[in-house]
Amino acid sequence: MNDYITALIQGFEGSLRWTWNSILFDVPWYTNYFWGLIVISVFVWGLEIVFPWRKEQSIFRKDFWLDAFYMFFNFFIFAIIISGFYKLLEVLFLNIGITSKSFALIDPSLWPQWLQLVVFFILLDFVQWFTHICLHRFPVLWQFHKIHHSVKEMGFAAHLRYHWMENILYKPLKTLGVMLLGGFEPEQAYIVHFAAIAIGHLNHANIKLTWGPLKYVLNNPVMHLYHHSYTLPEGKYGVNFGISLSLWDYLFKTNYIPEQSGTIQLGFPGDKTVPRGFWKQLIYGFKSEKEKA
Repeated sequence: MNDYITALIQGFEGSLRWTWNSILFDVPWYTNYFWGLIVISVFVWGLEIVFPWRKEQSIFRKDFWLDAFYMFFNFFIFAIIISGFYKLLEVLFLNIGITSKSFALIDPSLWPQWLQLVVFFILLDFVQWFTHICLHRFPVLWQFHKIHHSVKEMGFAAHLRYHWMENILYKPLKTLGVMLLGGFEPEQAYIVHFAAIAIGHLNHANIKLTWGPLKYVLNNPVMHLYHHSYTLPEGKYGVNFGISLSLWDYLFKTNYIPEQSGTIQLGFPGDKTVPRGFWKQLIYGFKSEKEKA
């Protein structure tokens, strides 16, 4: 029992210390996710200001500050809170004989570095794409994902407006993806991390970008806007589920871009039941539909 308590405390303290050191620039610059997030956010916001797709949309759009807070809450505050529990689970699994290599399918450690990064990026993105579909497909998960789809005006910070339960859902599956690689994570995994943040920010930004022929590989703002459309094709529970890559949507026929005006209504039927404030959104998803009405 003492081992578990120690792991819980060490996980929490370690994450807190790393985040604080990042704020103070006391970590290698290329792993400074705190200031990296700020730099990427300011850059993409600048693109929105200079090249707005929806020109009538305010620079400080609807719920701008709420979404900005969500960025730091989900990436840092909640990560610190939950880190001890992940460390505890790691110790628990080790004690019952499950290691990072237990489900290994391949060993990429001897591959060229560029190939390690590419495979790592593709595998994790597929896991996120699959998880994203589950968030839409299963009603119990959709209740939490509604927070993300309650965005009524799209902008870069909407990327990280999501219910904290999504962290709980994504993390184990992403960890499983890493375990399929024998627990291997490339030394330059920070490149994948920053690339995912940048692409996610761009996908939600108020800019018109399609990547040309690369649209069949990379997700983009035009494609992702229709993921947030209030009106979906008949019989569909969602479209354009891609996170960084659009490839999966084209392969599995979940792509949908009927036009490119950018003026569609966002949200979902019944989105007025979603509270506007952060604290009430924290517990949204645990209440019955009758309580929400």
